[in-house]
Amino acid sequence: MDLALLRTFVTVHRAGSFTRAAALLGLSQPAVTSQIRTLERQLGRPLFLRQARGVTPTTIGDELAHKAAPHLDALVEITEAGLDEESSVRTLHLAGPPEFTAERALPALTALTRDDGHGIALRASFGTAEESLEGLGAGHHDLAITTARPRGALLTATPLCDEEHVLVAAPRWAARIGPGKLHRDAAPSLEKFPVVEVHESLPLVSRYWTAVFDARPAVSGTVVVPDLRAVLACVASGAGLAVVPRYLAAPALESGELVALLDPPVPPLRTYFLVVRTGTLALPHIARAHEWLLRAAVDWT
Repeated sequence: MDLALLRTFVTVHRAGSFTRAAALLGLSQPAVTSQIRTLERQLGRPLFLRQARGVTPTTIGDELAHKAAPHLDALVEITEAGLDEESSVRTLHLAGPPEFTAERALPALTALTRDDGHGIALRASFGTAEESLEGLGAGHHDLAITTARPRGALLTATPLCDEEHVLVAAPRWAARIGPGKLHRDAAPSLEKFPVVEVHESLPLVSRYWTAVFDARPAVSGTVVVPDLRAVLACVASGAGLAVVPRYLAAPALESGELVALLDPPVPPLRTYFLVVRTGTLALPHIARAHEWLLRAAVDWT
């Protein structure tokens, strides 16, 4: 059996779509469709059920994928290991949220950019979870860090770390609220103060209000800026209240530039996932970066 047909089949199985598989393989959609039909004729059984949005594997298709995919991945690993011996540097394309990627992921990966002929070159892209996952699925990135767990077989996600969120303000706002006045029923009293957020939908404030106050916030953003580092700068300058990751706010909290307004018994958490296209951990430079980030994340939680 032609290995190219099996490779195309496994890619379609993981992608759930002829269109996405074609983009990953660098082929036209008709070429992918033709290869799958050829394989189905050789086997005498249908491998996919065509639907309005993508395809669903048949029982035979699932069985073939589970048998063939590990061996194809192993062949890729062997091939790429040979390439690594000849090539001095492999490039890793990483995607993720700007703050977490800049403050945590990239510093952790710089140790892999050594100049002994076996390092990697790094290329980073910033974006939302949806943008990063879409780019990863399309083959534009090798690794993605997201706050959303992807669905389907095309992408494989591993929990990376949990991020604690804290409600903060500049000292003058904290003084107006008053020490010791915040408790579980304090949401209404906070809603008269201005809010700084990363999006008009107030994703961080809404999550915090739901988890801590069991209510939805009746506020709108006074300042909206799509970078948590800018949110912190605005809050420190007195623009209002904000919900931010504790690791980002830690230096300002320690210096007194910001004040944590509440210390709930169970703080709100957000989980980050490390996502790859299924099968690509067979590539040594992606596997090394994946393992390195997981090891580094032990100290982030």
